Amino acid sequence: MADNNTSQCGAFLDEVAPAGFFYGKKRLMNTRTQSDVPSGKSVPEGNFDGLKRYLPYDLVSGFLVFLIALPLCLGISLACGYPAIAGVFTAIIGGLVGAMMGNSELTIKGPAAGLIVIAIGCVVEFGFTGGEDPAADIQAYRLALGVGVAAGIIQILFGLLRVGILAEFVPSSVIHGLLAAIGIIIIAKQFPIMMGLSASGEPFELLKEIPSFIANMNPEIGVIGLLSLAIIGAYPFIKSNALKKIPAPLVVLLIAVPLEFYFDLDHPHAYSLNHHEYQVGPNFLVNVPLNMFNAMAFPDLSGLLTLTGVKYVILFALIGSLESLLSAKAVDSIDPWKRKTNLDRDLTAVGIGNTVAACVGGLPMISEIVRSKANVDNGAHTRFANLYHGLFLLVSVALIPGLINEIPLAALAAMLVYTGFRLASPAEFLRVYHVGKEQLLIFVATIIAILATDLLIGIGIGIGVQILLHLVNSAPLLSLLRLHYVLCPVSDRKTRLSVKGAAVFTTWIPLRRRIQDLAQQHDVEVDLSATRFVDHTVMAGLHEMQADLASQNRTLTISGLDQHRPFSEDVAAARKKTLASTALAR
Repeated sequence: MADNNTSQCGAFLDEVAPAGFFYGKKRLMNTRTQSDVPSGKSVPEGNFDGLKRYLPYDLVSGFLVFLIALPLCLGISLACGYPAIAGVFTAIIGGLVGAMMGNSELTIKGPAAGLIVIAIGCVVEFGFTGGEDPAADIQAYRLALGVGVAAGIIQILFGLLRVGILAEFVPSSVIHGLLAAIGIIIIAKQFPIMMGLSASGEPFELLKEIPSFIANMNPEIGVIGLLSLAIIGAYPFIKSNALKKIPAPLVVLLIAVPLEFYFDLDHPHAYSLNHHEYQVGPNFLVNVPLNMFNAMAFPDLSGLLTLTGVKYVILFALIGSLESLLSAKAVDSIDPWKRKTNLDRDLTAVGIGNTVAACVGGLPMISEIVRSKANVDNGAHTRFANLYHGLFLLVSVALIPGLINEIPLAALAAMLVYTGFRLASPAEFLRVYHVGKEQLLIFVATIIAILATDLLIGIGIGIGVQILLHLVNSAPLLSLLRLHYVLCPVSDRKTRLSVKGAAVFTTWIPLRRRIQDLAQQHDVEVDLSATRFVDHTVMAGLHEMQADLASQNRTLTISGLDQHRPFSEDVAAARKKTLASTALAR
């Protein structure tokens, strides 16, 4: 390192760099300035005083989030191959541990659709049969719990070792590709369940069979599933503010449960329609034990000694941590009081929660973005809203398990199909395209690679495609490995940091760290005139830092891009120096 030479203008400094993460235009547009903080109000804190002062706000929000969380926790659990109550255990523990040990004031901790693919893959590779062999299914579940314990411990170590910067590691287009691929897999797996059918196979095979699933559906179950999907899909278009105050999942249950009684799914029987006979019964309903303590399961750690165990410990720890950190950062961006989460502490809390949840039979948890957004919208002030949502879940499974058992599986599957669609909707493709065509290529390549292989290989291929495109766009190979920059004082209050070669996602973290160090005492100018290529990870990250520093009465100036051609009109688009400018510089 050459940090000792920082006072010498013209001395080139290099730093070894890990990969970076891009914050897209949507994230930048959500970044609040200090002027957005509610005026005349103190900043709420999740301490003992806040517990009393903000009780009405947090209690109401916690209850409303509970109404959303209950069906989603049940549906996610079943989609993972876990017992339905496992997701409720996770949300209860997430509420308790997240509120007491984390410092993210508005995030809701619990199971998330983004981890379904990992969880179901884990139990299947451990021998899950989908009900054909109950003993094998229980053993697979217990082995998966063992993996959850180990992954939770690794997340605790991540937090203690202060690697919350993990949120910066993977480029945005790869992350969005990962989530879109997960969405497609969720749709493929849950659509047959929504139609009252059972099916297995690879995602591409299941997607091709969707017309057949519709044609061969169990009509009564299909009516519940399709009506549930229609309700939750139409909900965003409803203009009635009064109706919108009722959570969409609750409306689905208010329709689906009476239909279940009408079709008498509690009792096994056959019915005929158009000369076809169909079977229905309790197997199409949620099944949670009447005594929640009898539902607890304990992990089997023997699977950790297998390649399958090692693989899924890595997946749970890395993907779960990444999703949780990104969600916490996203929720910070819409916090009315602009509070910042200590990502290391939050990751430690998630790790502790995951370890405890796995010890009693729960799913992996993260800071969940959809429920957290609902928490913000419902007026939560502190982390105790997360606590109350967990306590309401605890009361529900303790006092009304019989009512929960009347929920049709098709309704839960419909909610997950809609969730999958939102992850992989055409709007996501358009959003990435508007940032740049090269980002769409990375996005699509990641999706196809994940669907054709698995999550880890797919992510690796997506990153590889991005590196290849950087080389094609004239980024010097050495600039992908080390950050080259020059520090030069401009005045007593301002320092110029000039980057040479290329500014790309692989060197974004050391660049970000250097800017943060300088900004503690000076205004900073980042000069990019000596770069051949600046990727949109760096562009977006610089704009985000610019907004964050402005809220602290510090100035970050971005200069030297007059000769660079942007790849799109997006503020975070990648930029490449034109050939004429490059030749002139030589």
